[in-house]
Amino acid sequence: MKKALHYWLTAVLLLSLLAACSSGGGSDGGAASDAADAAPASASTDAASTDEDQAQAEKPAKKVELKVMLGHPRFKEHFEKYFEQFKAKQLAEHNVDVTIKLEMPNPDQAKQVLQARLASGDAPDLFDVHANDLATYHKAGYLEDLSGQPFVSTLYDSVKNTVTLDGKVVALPLESLSWGYLYNKKIFAEHGIAPPQTLDEMKVAVEKLKAAGVTPFLLAFQESWVPQLMTALSLGGIVSSEQPDWIERMSRGEASYADVQAIFDIIDLIMANGTAKPFEVGNEAGSADFANGKAAMWVQGPWNAETILKVNPEMEFGVAPLPVSNDPAGTMINLSTSTTLAVPPTSPNKETALALLNYILDANDSSALFQELKFNPVSTVHQYEVFPWVNEASEYVAQGKAYQDLKLPNGVTDEQAKLLQSYYAKEVTKEDFIRTMDRTWAAAVKASQ
Repeated sequence: MKKALHYWLTAVLLLSLLAACSSGGGSDGGAASDAADAAPASASTDAASTDEDQAQAEKPAKKVELKVMLGHPRFKEHFEKYFEQFKAKQLAEHNVDVTIKLEMPNPDQAKQVLQARLASGDAPDLFDVHANDLATYHKAGYLEDLSGQPFVSTLYDSVKNTVTLDGKVVALPLESLSWGYLYNKKIFAEHGIAPPQTLDEMKVAVEKLKAAGVTPFLLAFQESWVPQLMTALSLGGIVSSEQPDWIERMSRGEASYADVQAIFDIIDLIMANGTAKPFEVGNEAGSADFANGKAAMWVQGPWNAETILKVNPEMEFGVAPLPVSNDPAGTMINLSTSTTLAVPPTSPNKETALALLNYILDANDSSALFQELKFNPVSTVHQYEVFPWVNEASEYVAQGKAYQDLKLPNGVTDEQAKLLQSYYAKEVTKEDFIRTMDRTWAAAVKASQ
């Protein structure tokens, strides 16, 4: 009886297994059976996940207000749009409801406004600084060490070096530039003019343009930072090609602006052959005038490309080095990182401020922002076609006709800007300019010690 019962149970078990295999559809039957067996556990996991998501969704969002100061009012719409994307991502991914209070003072007042805010303890959570001023802010303790932030590993080495002090990355580079003066390619082509490589060649081009009824240079002096660009390029060309140790000697009190007064050769030529009433024209109006062909050249950087092309999308302009003497070696492109973004160590919302900083170089969204702003790529995350004027400037760089932007003591550039306005208005002479700048430089060095 026991043997019979054993055989009967075995037969029933075999029949059951055969039936299961038949219903499973051949070799996939085992997988289907395993999936069926696993179904209760999966359902349990999904339910737990859903409960967790629901709990997260029901949890009130953390509210954070960021104070952001950028001295680029012409880019207001671009940054506001980009910040909206950041806010949406923070809410969706981290349940953080971010409000961004964006302040964009005029470039002429931006540095003074920022320094007053920092000195009073009311520092913005994120602010922009010219790369040449980073050492001053770093020494004062206003810059967070960003070396460990994700964006750092994506920076091009040449750009990274411009924001590194004492072995620490202290800012995010926003604008990396290869710049000189802008020229209208159509006007140059119509009159058979190539970008001059010496001061005498520039004089010939100026006369040729005037004879054809074309104003050679656009002047827009309402904001002092614009005419100051003439000093930046002329001083950069002369110092870099003729007196490479001038800055060090100035800081030791062993040199003078009289040693580089040849900067006035090109400055005088520009001022004498420019558009009328420059003090009634600011940067925005100047961009429109240049876009509309009111002058053949403008000592202005390619950072104005977005503003110019908004007025005249069909305009073709080039970037060329400004001649400062009859030695072609002094006709060079300026290489610089201008605008950088920094976070103060005292920010009460540092985590979110750093998240916004890193989002500026986001792998997915950053390329569109930089392309819209007409900025050069600064990171490996940037995958977009560079602009024609970038390629043109890069050709000079490849030929060795370029120099690193001069780093002047704090306050020197601002004083040059004001004096150039007064020089054009004939309120100061070259001698006045030289004496004032020598005093300004000495005072800046003393204040930094």
